[in-house]
Amino acid sequence: MLLVSTDPASNLDEVLETELSSEPTPIVGAPGLWALNLDPAEAAREYRERLVEPYRGKLPAATLRSMEEQLSGACTMEIAAFDEFSKLIGNPGATAAFDHVIFDTAPTGHTLRLMQLPMAWNGFLETSSAGTSCLGPLAGLQAQRELYEDAAEALTDEQQTTLVLVSRPQKAALKEAERTSNELAALGVHNQTLVLNGLYRAQLPDDGIALALECRSREALRGMESFLARMPVSEVKLRSYSLIGIEALRTLFAPGDERVAVSAAKPFTLEDLSLGPLAALMDDLTRMRRGVIMTMGKGGVGKTTIAAAIAAELARRGFPVHLSTTDPAAHVADALGRIPGVRVSRIDPQYETKMYVDHVMKTVGSTLDEQGRALLEEDLRSPCTEEIAVFKAFARTVADGQNGFVVLDTAPTGHTLLLLDATEAYHREVSRHASDLPEEIREILPRLRDPDFTRVLIVTVPEATPVHEAAMLQDDLRRAGIVPYAWIINQSFTGSGSRDPLLIAREVNETVFIKEVAWRHAARASLVPWVPKEPVGVEGLQQLFGNLASA
Repeated sequence: MLLVSTDPASNLDEVLETELSSEPTPIVGAPGLWALNLDPAEAAREYRERLVEPYRGKLPAATLRSMEEQLSGACTMEIAAFDEFSKLIGNPGATAAFDHVIFDTAPTGHTLRLMQLPMAWNGFLETSSAGTSCLGPLAGLQAQRELYEDAAEALTDEQQTTLVLVSRPQKAALKEAERTSNELAALGVHNQTLVLNGLYRAQLPDDGIALALECRSREALRGMESFLARMPVSEVKLRSYSLIGIEALRTLFAPGDERVAVSAAKPFTLEDLSLGPLAALMDDLTRMRRGVIMTMGKGGVGKTTIAAAIAAELARRGFPVHLSTTDPAAHVADALGRIPGVRVSRIDPQYETKMYVDHVMKTVGSTLDEQGRALLEEDLRSPCTEEIAVFKAFARTVADGQNGFVVLDTAPTGHTLLLLDATEAYHREVSRHASDLPEEIREILPRLRDPDFTRVLIVTVPEATPVHEAAMLQDDLRRAGIVPYAWIINQSFTGSGSRDPLLIAREVNETVFIKEVAWRHAARASLVPWVPKEPVGVEGLQQLFGNLASA
């Protein structure tokens, strides 16, 4: 069996406790299991070289540099990663040595983009007669056409492919799973199953926290009965320990395994670690008076909820607030509800693409003859156009921070890095279709790098994978010249007062990761408690600003 990660922010190495590469690596302790990571950066480098190399020595150096520049953006990274994905899923010979191939995909929004690419690129190649696209020469893409068609066919073949959706028993997560299921079905992917991860039942009849946790899960499931009834569902119980390493992973399927594992971590107080409540962080943020506040982190850690809570609190304190999202699976409006003083929006890829194409055709296209307009229309049909359109919308939203507070709920880590990656390349690409660059495009990098204008909040939960992936995100941001302002450790059971053995164990096991954030990663950090009521609307979000008791 081969396990493949397509996530740009893969943590498969940590889970399997094995250093992986782009080649299959055997996993010690699991005979017959091999794993690999698709490295988007390396895939993009190889893809770029494959397209440019045939022209070396045949075209002028300036032309080659122009081709390389066109192939240096985030869209190229995405299509290059898909190129590698296609080889594995569309070419039976590439995985002939394995009985099964399991793809651990990126969080929802990026995965949907990945799965739409076979159809999108086949459509573009079908109609394009020009010699170039936003990716440079089309010859390299035409050569892959048959492979892309095979990949698209494999994805929709129920005998070959099963799509496993994974969700927590939470309202927002289940709604996202339902939306994803519907979009996949529209793409022809019908062989779906659902795994409900983290199901919990209270062990003590008089423990308020434990009963509230069980109740929240039960209510979320009750509200999604029609969705749950239409596909096979498997259940995984909440564990007290991190599922790191083969031994721990095997306990996931052990029938009746109710063991509670507690780490040897020593007690601590929040004061010892300079950890404060979210309310204290809000006091710091409001001193900006205006600007951009971005929540970033791994999918499922509560970025949307934190963003909505911050927006609601800023509005309560009298500031004008624009709450927006770059997440294709946006549900900020559901989390916030209707709050006076908060304008809610989302960056809709379809709408932004249409507006961008219309603008280019009305401006650049107006100066071209009939054949030139036809070629321009072809170029704009490439999937890269959507990336550019979303980038422009992102830049406009950031610029709005000059007029008040903008709170940006960003997509899960991998997609966000693709959005922020190679901004200069986007500048060049946008300039191909515009006579001059708008001010918001010229200023986006300086604004994101300005700590007096942009505050990046890294959101995590006190578990191994989310913390370590957030640390990698922080390193990537720093390399881009963006220094995170603070970390928010969300959904903590520290100081909850629960007497439930499993929740006590989770609280103790949190300690090592809370200390890691406070001592190794964060210049400042806040701890946000797990709350009894669903954090939705004014009252629900206000719970997140309560003080935690010292551990």
